Amino acid sequence: MDRQELLDLFRRSGALLEGHFRLSSGLHSSGYLQCALVLQHPDAAARIGAALGEKLRVYRPTAILSPALGGIIIGHEIARALGARAIFAERQDGALMLRRGFILAEAERIVVIEDVLTTGGSTRETIQIARASGALVVAVGAIVDRSAERAALDLPFHALLEITFPQYEPHACPLCEQGLAIEKPGSRPSQTA
Repeated sequence: MDRQELLDLFRRSGALLEGHFRLSSGLHSSGYLQCALVLQHPDAAARIGAALGEKLRVYRPTAILSPALGGIIIGHEIARALGARAIFAERQDGALMLRRGFILAEAERIVVIEDVLTTGGSTRETIQIARASGALVVAVGAIVDRSAERAALDLPFHALLEITFPQYEPHACPLCEQGLAIEKPGSRPSQTA
């Protein structure tokens, strides 16, 4: 799957949004990719999962670990493509953790999967969960990398799409200065108002 094919999937599903958005990181942006609108279509989710899975196959993961909520569907599809388990971490009292009986074995080979990587905060939290269990995190992947630093993780990182939208600190946001209404399209509350 190439860049144009993936962008076309986002456009057709209405997942490529323009406006004034508050990201989970607390930053503001004029663009947003709502992966859930693409992944709601099982055929598209399977194609995206297979494409990203091919980039990650070389790491031979035994489990795919994703932070809830955004990473669950794509993590599952990548696990299906690679013949691995699909598990997820979810927030309880503000902290990501394994729940629902999920466990990671000592030295189990883990790939951490996100839908969109922006600051990498949830990804780093998820990596720490795996490492605290004694698992070996071998790589990280995302459908979309919208990070300015291209992830800045200490692991191999693969994404199907690298895209950068302008990001602003709330106190220096030109969209706020213009009086544009702000939306919070993600699944997690923003870190700052």
